[in-house]
Amino acid sequence: MAAPRYVLNPAGMSLPRFDEDVPRPVPPLEAQDGSTLTRLVSVMRRLLAPDGCPWDREQSFETLRKYALEEACEVIDAIDSGDRKAIREELGDLLLQVVFQAELGRSEGAFAIDDVVSGIVEKLVHRHPHVFGDMDAKDADEVLRNWEKIKAKEKGERGILGGVPRSLPALTRAQRIGEKVERVGFDWADASGSRAKVTEEMGELDQAIASGDEKAIEDEMGDVLFALVNLARHTKVDAEGALRRTIDKFTRRFSHVESRVKSVHGGWGASGEKNLPLEVLDTYWEEAKASERNTNEKA
Repeated sequence: MAAPRYVLNPAGMSLPRFDEDVPRPVPPLEAQDGSTLTRLVSVMRRLLAPDGCPWDREQSFETLRKYALEEACEVIDAIDSGDRKAIREELGDLLLQVVFQAELGRSEGAFAIDDVVSGIVEKLVHRHPHVFGDMDAKDADEVLRNWEKIKAKEKGERGILGGVPRSLPALTRAQRIGEKVERVGFDWADASGSRAKVTEEMGELDQAIASGDEKAIEDEMGDVLFALVNLARHTKVDAEGALRRTIDKFTRRFSHVESRVKSVHGGWGASGEKNLPLEVLDTYWEEAKASERNTNEKA
């Protein structure tokens, strides 16, 4: 195997320039230990070198923010698909964001990849005293409670909810907040209390709608959504995933409706009417549902 060529950056650090035609075999699964991460770091440093990639060299933490979110979402999509090859690929894209931003940290003299890895290793060891220390934990719930107690001590005055990112999707953030406060006992004892809260909030929303007060309607709608997320948590449902799947289902069915409108009526508004009667559209919607049921029965 040919050795990679090197260039020097202004700081005098050796940077590899990899030949694209040189194969880099991946060890078998049982032998993989993360050692190939160093190659990704080297490639990233090469891209950020003075004679590296102009686009990469223009990036900052702020410009990469959207890509970090996008790649994390693509990992979730891959997980939902059940495609292990897709998961592997998307995890690679997400890992690139970690290494990319670690190298930006290096360029600022703030931190680099080994600081990132060392930090999470220390955190994992410290927060798993039932594995690396002398604490006992009889089940997963106790592990989570201990985790929150240790985390609270680490973060000092930040508070129980301080670690929930504000940039999370709203449903996910609401569910994470519910999980956090549950671990310190601020929660309904079971799903019945949570379900009663949904009914209470729906009553208040009805009153707000009747009043016509737009601000009150918005406030009460938020309370209803938050109560529903809490009910989802109590019934072991991932609220974000449930809504995403319902949106996907609606999209599939509406695509059938749209196809029927095009084939039967020539498209939206082709007949000169502003909208087709809802009864007609509902017929096509029911066709889509029936088709899905038949497909599921055959599966």
